[in-house]
Amino acid sequence: MIFSRRNTEAKSLDKAAVGVLYDKHAPWLLGVCLRYTGNREDAEDVLHDGFMKIIRSIESFREKQTGSLEAWMRRIMVNTALNYIRDHKKEKMFTVLDPLLESLHETDDHDDFGRCDLSSDQLMDLVCALPAGYRTVFNLYVMEDYTHKEIGELLGISENTSKSQLSKARQFLRKRLFEYQNERNYAKAESNR
Repeated sequence: MIFSRRNTEAKSLDKAAVGVLYDKHAPWLLGVCLRYTGNREDAEDVLHDGFMKIIRSIESFREKQTGSLEAWMRRIMVNTALNYIRDHKKEKMFTVLDPLLESLHETDDHDDFGRCDLSSDQLMDLVCALPAGYRTVFNLYVMEDYTHKEIGELLGISENTSKSQLSKARQFLRKRLFEYQNERNYAKAESNR
């Protein structure tokens, strides 16, 4: 039980229960934070800030109104990560960092990136390597299932900018996956000599 009753009016968090809650959920919540921040140090800062928000507001959590505890905690982490990115960005978030991406042709919006044989850590590295704007829109659209309209409202950008950033993120990932496959094929060919 996360709460202990001191009296009929107030609840307080049981410290042992907070530890259990943290131990159970921190690893996957760190993954959520890492997908948005792109590096472990920032992800740990976001995890800390987000978990503090969870602890402070857990008394208001109502499963029937807000969904599962995990979904509620995920929303808090995503919002905390977005706030962190906004507060700590050093350059304009929605820029093209790799001019070569502009020359790539767009393909169907529903590419199957799951066909590659990368480990989850390698996939996480690819997502983390995305420029901040691409990474943010990619995560919100692909991982959190937001619409472009919702992303635009959330980030203060146009719906078309959201679509463009997602397209460029996918181009970036396609390029990196293509490079990975070429490196792998080359390594196989060398080992067969």
